[in-house]
Amino acid sequence: MNLLNFISEYPDEVSCRKKFKAFRDQQGVICPKCAHTEHYWKNDKECYECKQCRYRQSLRANTVMHGSQLPFRYWFIAIHLLTGTKKSFSALELQRQLGHKYYDPVWAMVHKLRMIMGKRDGEYLLSGVLELDEGFFSTEVKADEKDKPLKRGRGSQKKSKVLVMIESTPVKGKTTKKGKPRKVGHIKMVVIDDLKSETITPLVEKNVTDESTIDSDHSTSYAQLDEIVKEHRPQVIPKTEVGKVLPWVHIAISNAKRQLLNTYHCIEPEYLQSYLNEFCYKFNRRYFGERLFDRVMIAAVSYKNHFRYNIR
Repeated sequence: MNLLNFISEYPDEVSCRKKFKAFRDQQGVICPKCAHTEHYWKNDKECYECKQCRYRQSLRANTVMHGSQLPFRYWFIAIHLLTGTKKSFSALELQRQLGHKYYDPVWAMVHKLRMIMGKRDGEYLLSGVLELDEGFFSTEVKADEKDKPLKRGRGSQKKSKVLVMIESTPVKGKTTKKGKPRKVGHIKMVVIDDLKSETITPLVEKNVTDESTIDSDHSTSYAQLDEIVKEHRPQVIPKTEVGKVLPWVHIAISNAKRQLLNTYHCIEPEYLQSYLNEFCYKFNRRYFGERLFDRVMIAAVSYKNHFRYNIR
């Protein structure tokens, strides 16, 4: 929805609270004590009461807002800005727009939303023909490595390694509207500590169906992939042919890097996955349009936040 429609539909705290309750009722409330699914809504206490064990939980409990003291409308505005913009929205700019005094709770709120985006995407597996490669994203040097001499290339302390997997179905006899020989599907990006085969193989197995076909370069990092998927087709790819053999994985990496550089400054390595969660979630739902707001709201009431942060 555009900004005018959002203001019209959610003009105050009461309207946001009612809408959040409607989403939660639609998805169902589960008692954390006995796992019963039937509850009373107590208007005087504004909480749910389990019909079986009488355990009570607030409207925010066991959702992304669990433990948060920020108004419901703050959360709705944050979700609108994250889903209504093609790129992204920084926590500092959101703090300015909200007029909130403190940065930390706003920053944590946005990262909690990105966390549930990653959880929702984690429920689905990639399938079909896939492109696979690694990307190197610029991040801050970790505190325990700042006194060490900086390395160059892949091993640089200023680079975080990311495994990128993307569905890329070949188009027979023609190209797509963008002139590519493959049609892009869904994507996953996972931050990894190293490029060892022992690290990459379990991650691929966790995120890809065993009936998939994987196209990659001939790196030794992918030496064991043929054991977990239907077919692995490694190739020695000249630099001039990378765009033809693995077109979409490198476009996705470039777009993600550009988005991060345009919006954020000094990303810490431990939070890079959170930013990539948002990029992948929106990429995978790029045709949802106005429905994207509702999809994030459904995820917001479905997952309890376990996000822990430490702002220096």
